[in-house]
Amino acid sequence: MPNRFIRLLPALFLVAGVAFAATKPAVTKKLDVPPIDYKHRTLANGLELYSVQDRSTPTVAIHVWYRVGSKSDPEGRSGFAHLFEHIMFKSTAHMPAEMMDRLTEDVGGFNNAGTNDDYTVYYEVVPSNYLQTLLWAEGERLGSLTVDEANFKSERDVVKEEYRFRVLAPTYGRFFNAIAKNSFTVHPYRRPGIGSIEELDASTVEDVVAFHKTFYRPDNAVMIIVGDFDQKQLDTWVDRYLGTIARPTTPIPRVTVQEPVRTEAKRVVEHGPNVPLPAVAITWLAPSASSPDAAALNVADSILSGGESSRLYQSLVYRKQLAQQVNSSADLREDLGLFAVTSIMAGGKSVEEGEKALMAELDALIKTPVGAAELEKAKNLLLTRLLRDRETNDGKASALGEAIVVKHDAAEVNKGLASVQAVTAADVQRVLKKYVAGGKPVVITYTAEPAKGGAQ
Repeated sequence: MPNRFIRLLPALFLVAGVAFAATKPAVTKKLDVPPIDYKHRTLANGLELYSVQDRSTPTVAIHVWYRVGSKSDPEGRSGFAHLFEHIMFKSTAHMPAEMMDRLTEDVGGFNNAGTNDDYTVYYEVVPSNYLQTLLWAEGERLGSLTVDEANFKSERDVVKEEYRFRVLAPTYGRFFNAIAKNSFTVHPYRRPGIGSIEELDASTVEDVVAFHKTFYRPDNAVMIIVGDFDQKQLDTWVDRYLGTIARPTTPIPRVTVQEPVRTEAKRVVEHGPNVPLPAVAITWLAPSASSPDAAALNVADSILSGGESSRLYQSLVYRKQLAQQVNSSADLREDLGLFAVTSIMAGGKSVEEGEKALMAELDALIKTPVGAAELEKAKNLLLTRLLRDRETNDGKASALGEAIVVKHDAAEVNKGLASVQAVTAADVQRVLKKYVAGGKPVVITYTAEPAKGGAQ
């Protein structure tokens, strides 16, 4: 879930957990936000370059987005995209392992990477006089990465330990890891991006070399440069360090599997060790991030769980005291998404009570249009996050990369704010009727493992 920024608005007052609208209806002020002015060109080898000049600070963000995510993992080899997120920090023909840390951290910058269902992104932020060095380094990673037995085994162990830390160790790690697995039937979104220990153990260095050769190539990459630079000099360096990398002649495999429409509701029971309180999740299939309905679904999500004044928190946690944690999610991806509500119950409360209460709040939002003040608050939470994301060079690059790779349209980076502002109460009702009331839910309950002999 994205971070939520809570903002108190004049049109909304919270008294004893109840929202009261001010006498005058809230008025949405159109935000006048300067657009992200990007330039774009495609190199002869297929690499796409987007650049945004911003000389307000002497820094530059370098992003490389590869169109390979966990959905691209070979069947039976989940976690490969995640594995390469780690291997890409190892050695190249001219760089020792972990040199990216030295090139960035030792000059006051930083670097990191992230694996998503739809992409893997590598990024650095450094003083702008180190731009040439980092472009050289990214060319090294793309053109001459060392993929050998030693790097494979060391990073596989790191990923396995991360799985233990993020999935097996936390009380509800297995619960959240099970949501996608049970919500998709044939689309590879059903596989956990973090991978699995069994499938990682079954992999070989030959598998990994083949994966790298297939996806890590210039015509599968988008480079985004934002910050203090000279455009002509940037183009010269990119051509020198990345434009000379050969473009393979083999096609890039893409996921074409279509998730079927759910024809019936489904219930799944999951168990885990040391589960002190039961939990429940309800999911519905949702459209892709590029859908015209995306903004309204995000606003609905914000109404339901955007901060402690949100509907789910006020109802389940504050007033009814049924849950100790509650959430909603409009998880919209490149191919399709999920709309979900989750609740970890309070002591002595059952998952049946949680499911009933979650559905009651959804039904109320579907049947009765949200009030002007509550709608304004929910939209402002989203807008605040989007604006804060754009305050830095790194944030601008991330927003642009999401528009290009996930939404297939760079121009979306400048349309998102307007899309959120344009959402009406009728839009919120319409999308919830379409995807929630008109869809088939998957209900996932999570409780402690049964005791020996079958007793709970």
